[in-house]
Amino acid sequence: MTTNRLAGKTALVTGAARGIGRAIAYRFAADGARVCVHYGSSVGAAEQTIGEIERRGGRAFAVQAEFGVSGDVEALMAQLVAGLDGKPLDILVNNAGTAEPEATIDQATPEVFDREFAINVRAPFFLIQRALPIMSDGGRIINISSGTTWFVTPGVVYSMAKGALNVLTRSLAQAVGARGITVNSVSPGVVATDRSAGMMENPEALASAKALTALGGVGQPADIADAVAFLASHDGRWITGQVLEVNGGLWLGPHSVPWQRPGTKHEGR
Repeated sequence: MTTNRLAGKTALVTGAARGIGRAIAYRFAADGARVCVHYGSSVGAAEQTIGEIERRGGRAFAVQAEFGVSGDVEALMAQLVAGLDGKPLDILVNNAGTAEPEATIDQATPEVFDREFAINVRAPFFLIQRALPIMSDGGRIINISSGTTWFVTPGVVYSMAKGALNVLTRSLAQAVGARGITVNSVSPGVVATDRSAGMMENPEALASAKALTALGGVGQPADIADAVAFLASHDGRWITGQVLEVNGGLWLGPHSVPWQRPGTKHEGR
């Protein structure tokens, strides 16, 4: 479906070469935005994202910058400014991230810890700092967080980093509110992406993941992208400083309990 909700807008989506970022780029382009597709090293995947956007009648251009290294944000911003050609940036989605398997309490090294925070926290922070002067009033900043900020997993360093991103969301929303810029986090649950491919190919693991959600399924990248598109649109104008859980009703409790089963008589007290 194509709309004009974002016609005339330019959006930067980090980590847009695949997964959730790619789905967000597709949705923004379908809504009429010109999309800046950021990628780290997957040039082929980025070209595929842009090619598909253009095939569908949209507009996009690429910027390359590997996060977590010196000069990462500066490199991205130089390419972004050139691509904007004097126009403002209207939407910024901080989607790029990393979750190192050894980022656990017993295995994490200082190097792993620093890399997790460099990519998941430092890069979004300084990208926002550098982007705000060229961002239009009434713009949108959307950070992609994680449900691991409220449920426990072994990857504690990743959870800590995403928790920091949520704190940034709230503080920044207050700081830029006078300009009409909204700042929100979108927190996915289990989503079918390259990162979760191992689980998706394991019938038992997949069944367990589905059983954790009220809707009984696993999210698709487009499910997250649609929520991001809402926050980026005029419809999301009065929402800021919030963390939106987009997870199909993750871990709300058991699907059924004795007093809720069909046919069970309820005794009044």
